[in-house]
Amino acid sequence: MTDGDPAPKRTTQNQSASDDTRPGAKPEKAAKDVVAKDSDVAKKGSESAKAFPSSTDAKPQKPEANPLAAKRPQRPVARPAGMRRRHWGLVLSFLLLVAVPLTATGFYLWSIAKDQYGSVAGFTVRSDEGSSASELLGGLAQLTGTSSSADGDILYEFILSQALVRSVDEQLDLRGHYSAHWEDDPVFALWPDSSIEALEWYWGRIVQVSFDQGTGLVELRILAFSPEMAQDIAQTIVSESQEMINALNSQAREDGMRYAVQDLETAVEQLKAARQALTDFRTRTQIVDPATDIQGRLGVMNNLQQQLAEALIELDLLASNTGNANDPRALQAATRVDVIQNRIEQERTSFATGNGDNGTLSENYPALIAEFEGLTVDREYAEESYRATLTALTVTRAQSARQSRYLALYIQPTLAETSEFPRRYSIFGFAALFLLLSWAVLALIYYSVRDRG
Repeated sequence: MTDGDPAPKRTTQNQSASDDTRPGAKPEKAAKDVVAKDSDVAKKGSESAKAFPSSTDAKPQKPEANPLAAKRPQRPVARPAGMRRRHWGLVLSFLLLVAVPLTATGFYLWSIAKDQYGSVAGFTVRSDEGSSASELLGGLAQLTGTSSSADGDILYEFILSQALVRSVDEQLDLRGHYSAHWEDDPVFALWPDSSIEALEWYWGRIVQVSFDQGTGLVELRILAFSPEMAQDIAQTIVSESQEMINALNSQAREDGMRYAVQDLETAVEQLKAARQALTDFRTRTQIVDPATDIQGRLGVMNNLQQQLAEALIELDLLASNTGNANDPRALQAATRVDVIQNRIEQERTSFATGNGDNGTLSENYPALIAEFEGLTVDREYAEESYRATLTALTVTRAQSARQSRYLALYIQPTLAETSEFPRRYSIFGFAALFLLLSWAVLALIYYSVRDRG
């Protein structure tokens, strides 16, 4: 038999069956008992086969249920993922806020917007850097005010000013050119019958100015619906800028000449006053030059000192030779010594008091000398100022004869051959970025408010 476990049981049952068919038992009853026992054995064998399956017929058994797990609450099973109402709203908002405006922008840029052409021009303000012979007399050219450090800033503001817009419009009819495409391209065109303020605002869109304060270079880019118009506008701006620089030169020359003449007149008046004061001093003191007068007085003093020494020597010789004090020659020599000493004393007194023999001077002589020196210094200063202002006037007159500042073009106004404006790809990219970010922010705000609610 192939089944190992039921075989012994069946053998035992057969033995009991053979025991029951002992002599004297009824054959029919014994047969029925044998059949009943065989059926019981078959049932038990099937039950044992179910309880102890063989290795070939074995099946995985389910784990026994955990009593603790049975006590946990059973969560509901998640439904299959699908589109909800809010999801459809998010898609609809994307279509309305991003896809539709972006499609309209692209359609307008590539189908409706008119081509524009650009013209480029570059220039700078240059100053006359040459030095003339008159400027070498002391660097007085700076007094004329020819510095051009702020000319670039002035020119930058002038290009964007309303005065230039009005002048260019009168020459080239800006309103007529830029409003001709208003019905076809209302975004990039100028509306008809616009005011000067509106034209000035539109001027900031079609004229791009870049100014480098370090180098003083100014570069223009002008946009127009035709390349010829763009070039004409650029040339007109350059011409108007040159005229403005010439006006600045003229104003600077006029101011420099006026200031130089005023300074010269003031210097002349100061020189006249200084010389008149010195003349009044000489008339009052009757001294032309105190230094020369002092030299003369010192010469007199030296002469008197020499004569006094000689008289004393003569007096000593007479006293030693005659020995008589009443000798007329000795008395005369003594008188001569007294006279010389008195004269020396008077001369010294005149130095201190300023009084001569005639008594015409009543002022202190040292004070007179100090006053004369002060007047002399004033006259010398007035003379130097007069020379400086006269030189400045000469320099200003020389510079007025030539142009000290001029407009130097390093890029002539160009004539475009291909339309490069409007920048369609750049505008489309910025519009896509802006719309996408705006839609994302709004979506995040919606979900934030929904989660909090």
